[in-house]
Amino acid sequence: MTTPSPFRLTPAEIEQYHRDGFVVPSGFRLPKATLTRIMQWHTDLLLRHPEFADYCPGLLPLDLAFLNVAREPNIVSAVTQLIGPDVALWNSSFFAKPANTGRRVPFHQDGQYWCIRPLSTCTVWIAIDRSHRGNGCLRVIPGSHKSRTLENHITHSDPKNLALQQEADPASFDPKRAVDLVLEPGQISLHDVYLIHGSEANTSNESRRGMTLRFMPTSSLYDRTLGPAFKAVSKLPLFLIAGKDRHCGNDFALMPASAKKSNDSRIMSGTIEGTAPVGMSSAQAAGITQAAIGCCREHGFRP
Repeated sequence: MTTPSPFRLTPAEIEQYHRDGFVVPSGFRLPKATLTRIMQWHTDLLLRHPEFADYCPGLLPLDLAFLNVAREPNIVSAVTQLIGPDVALWNSSFFAKPANTGRRVPFHQDGQYWCIRPLSTCTVWIAIDRSHRGNGCLRVIPGSHKSRTLENHITHSDPKNLALQQEADPASFDPKRAVDLVLEPGQISLHDVYLIHGSEANTSNESRRGMTLRFMPTSSLYDRTLGPAFKAVSKLPLFLIAGKDRHCGNDFALMPASAKKSNDSRIMSGTIEGTAPVGMSSAQAAGITQAAIGCCREHGFRP
């Protein structure tokens, strides 16, 4: 049986990502079976943690089943075409935006409190439901990543109406230039860590579930020693997904046995379901879960 070739971005799509800071691959769609599994995992998660009905900042420590999505060969192929062959997954979140109640995400840059040095991440945003302007689709400011700097951000204290409390200084960008990323279920967008983006509240009768995957090149270090401002994210587990640890200082919660021996790997293979995946003991999985609970508490949740 012939193995299907991994998904390939077009040269124009790769150029757009680097020029505009984002891209929506025209030929990409996750299988319906994968979307069904994601929806079931999310439903199961909410039965245990109903406080995450709108937004869950850290999925993987709470349920490692979501790691399966990060290892989808076509997703990994798209990411490695943009940031290189050596990549690690350091977080995954779920922006559920329930019908009529989903909160606004202010325009912001990712990375304000991310302990990655040098700062570099490609975010994969997966549409679980149809995502459009009416139910709060992702909105981006093209080219806002080009300065490679983090703009000044204003800190709010409005958890009732805002899913995130950080907002980019309005003087640093023109909201009239915002582009709506309208996606069908299974489509993805990819965006750079410095891109200014956000989304409006969901005032429609439709849910707008979206899942994110945060990939960094392993030439960067996931530095857990940067101080109190980075305390929450510093507890998140790091997973080697493809290639090797180019920095040689990253600590992985899970990596292929071959990579442990040779500091190299192919794309992670095998099945991960439930809370203790292949290559990880129940004790290790439990430790990751406790770290996630601590992280969530520091984000203002009480799991």
